[in-house]
Amino acid sequence: MAEKLKTLRLILGDQLNHQHSWYNDDQENITYVFMEMRQETDYVTHHIQKVIGFFSAMRNFAKYLKERDHEVIYFKINDPKNEQDLAKNLEKIISANDFKKFEYQLPDEYRLDEQLKEICNNLSIETEVFDTEHFFTKREDLRNFFEGKKQLIMEYFYRDMRKKHGILMTNAKDPEGGKWNFDKSNRKKWKGEPEIPHARGFRKDVSELYSEIKKAGIKTIGLVNEKSFNWPTSREDSLSVLNYFCKNFLVHFGDFQDALHTDQENLFHSRLSFSLNTKMISPGEVVNSILDYYYDHKDEIEISQVEGFIRQILGWREYMRGIYWKEMPGYKRLNKLRNQKQLPEFYWTADTKMNCMHHAINNSLENTYAHHIQRLMITGNYALLTQVHPDEVDKWYLGIYMDAIEWVEITNTRGMSQFADGGLVATKPYVSSGSYINKMSNYCQNCHYKVSKKTGDNSCPFNSLYWNFLDSKREELQGNQRMKMMFSLLDKKDSGEMEKIRERAKRIIDQPSDF
Repeated sequence: MAEKLKTLRLILGDQLNHQHSWYNDDQENITYVFMEMRQETDYVTHHIQKVIGFFSAMRNFAKYLKERDHEVIYFKINDPKNEQDLAKNLEKIISANDFKKFEYQLPDEYRLDEQLKEICNNLSIETEVFDTEHFFTKREDLRNFFEGKKQLIMEYFYRDMRKKHGILMTNAKDPEGGKWNFDKSNRKKWKGEPEIPHARGFRKDVSELYSEIKKAGIKTIGLVNEKSFNWPTSREDSLSVLNYFCKNFLVHFGDFQDALHTDQENLFHSRLSFSLNTKMISPGEVVNSILDYYYDHKDEIEISQVEGFIRQILGWREYMRGIYWKEMPGYKRLNKLRNQKQLPEFYWTADTKMNCMHHAINNSLENTYAHHIQRLMITGNYALLTQVHPDEVDKWYLGIYMDAIEWVEITNTRGMSQFADGGLVATKPYVSSGSYINKMSNYCQNCHYKVSKKTGDNSCPFNSLYWNFLDSKREELQGNQRMKMMFSLLDKKDSGEMEKIRERAKRIIDQPSDF
């Protein structure tokens, strides 16, 4: 039997998959390499908790491998041998250790995919690439599914995924519960009942790692309690969060998944996205755990709670990844609404009199977290209504959130939130006046502004911004059938009211610090 080539295997910070088949191979002459690099901390300004979370999770996984007698090379951020660049580090390591083969797993970000292809082209040794063995789908599956179709409707893709994997199905064709989608049952406002259990916490001391990051001079945003870090950074942590969610939050998740409240940071949300996006746990494990718990507790849990959650994992997450690999790299440059404004300074401070914006941004700065409605219908809605350039919005979302990796961030931000792709992902712009925010939250109750007023100094900024947006983007949007009713209402407004709306909106857009 031929001796196995001396092989170097790269593990990126979002490839912490304990169950990958790599670790079942004969480990003779195999070394794994991890790198904490300025290349990755500096391409956008990240939240301090995000940098700590990734480094901590990487170190935990490297420790896990070492404890099982795998050979590991680990470059910490301040290691004097660390060139802070992937290509330079690999070249140095391969040369110094006389490796004969280089292997890596397919990256989930286009820029890293391109960089690793170039690195392999320049290496004089054998190279091989592997799947990450994480997602339900392959990169090209969505492209193939929608071949020849005019619209990339997520619902059709989701139904196909349900059938293909036999999830929440009574037979090969029919969905359990008689419906494919229980979204209309997922829009309740939370008013203090039912009681929300405490989130699964960890309270880790990360002061040593925090000091290393500060010593490295990495520029970050946001806040951290270095004595009480509250994110899962290992597989054990991640499974604990998953089990805790099933036992404590699943029963009401669907009902209140779109709700917003000043006193609640998480409501019934799972906070599993960081664990998923770093691959400490897999979407298959999450879905199976949810289903197992549901089937064991069907007398307590309605199918609408479960379907609402599984749709996010099996449908939306896989769909967004497919869109990313179908449309990149051009997707990153799309700006179909031609928006050009800068993001207001209060996105970095939460210093605004708008109660909804203050709470959503403050939660983001303090906890590197906000759930999907806060991102879509509060901060994203405001950015779109004020016509901010999607590049600006991308950078903020990619930097501030713990779970933000470009493949999932940019499709949600530039597509779903900012409509910069012209309707590739969303069938209409997700914009609203203050009425939607008032319907789904208690944000408006103690706000400086009056949600009932459309114009005037104390009127809710979202109201004039909403009608001004429709007015100013009529050329781009009036052909959209889902916007027909709103343009009809816009046309019924008299010229005097519209003049006041335009004046109010212009002041908000031009002088955001006043609001």
